[in-house]
Amino acid sequence: MSEKNREGKRTARERLAVEREKQKAADKRRRALIVGASVVCVLGLAAVIGVVAANAGKDDGSDSAGPVVGPSGAQGKDGLAIPVGEKSAKSTLTVWEDFRCPACKSFEDAYRSTIHELTESGKLKVDYHLATIIDGNMGGTGSRNAANAAACAQDSGKFTPYHDVLYRNQPQEIDDAFAKNSKLFELAKKVKGLDTPAFRKCVEDGTHNSWVNKSNEAFQKGGFSGTPTVLLNDKNIYQDQTMTPTKLKQMVEEAAKG
Repeated sequence: MSEKNREGKRTARERLAVEREKQKAADKRRRALIVGASVVCVLGLAAVIGVVAANAGKDDGSDSAGPVVGPSGAQGKDGLAIPVGEKSAKSTLTVWEDFRCPACKSFEDAYRSTIHELTESGKLKVDYHLATIIDGNMGGTGSRNAANAAACAQDSGKFTPYHDVLYRNQPQEIDDAFAKNSKLFELAKKVKGLDTPAFRKCVEDGTHNSWVNKSNEAFQKGGFSGTPTVLLNDKNIYQDQTMTPTKLKQMVEEAAKG
């Protein structure tokens, strides 16, 4: 091989080496940019979560202050749970929910019949806790007003059917329809015996507003990630991606055999 050819090959190798080093440097810069962007996204998300958490449960209602009046039969810590089912049931389902929350409606639509079957058979007790997260995040008072109305229905022994009617007729998340007493009264007519002067006065007076606010404060202090939060015997089952109404029923029935 001539000296000229050897020199040509050496020069080509050197050029290739230089190009490789340039490529490595470019890849390193690209990775740094990706990591940097990821950090910015995470920090941005954290900031958004912080804002949501700070605003959660705050509403623009000025009439929410006053004595805490719990609904009839409320139980649990600070009397913040509305119980449904037999006290003797071996399993307890704790549900934190918001009547304006679309995910809560999805849960209710999927599990409603199973929960009714289990509570009516005496195998399951449900403790409902009401929150006002959407009022804080979207503005308005529909979450609070609907929760107060549900508590008023509890006073009349009609919590479960009115609870179900509210979810079946839930407005769009951005529509604060539940803030209007007229809407709450309209839906009360769907529950036999609920639309009474006593119920209307309870709703109009916001009798349980402060109780609802206290319940929402308990939700915030509980460290929960959002609504609905569903615990079966203190275990979060809503986070279980394998959970189904059938699986819930099996778990409750197995516990009932005991």
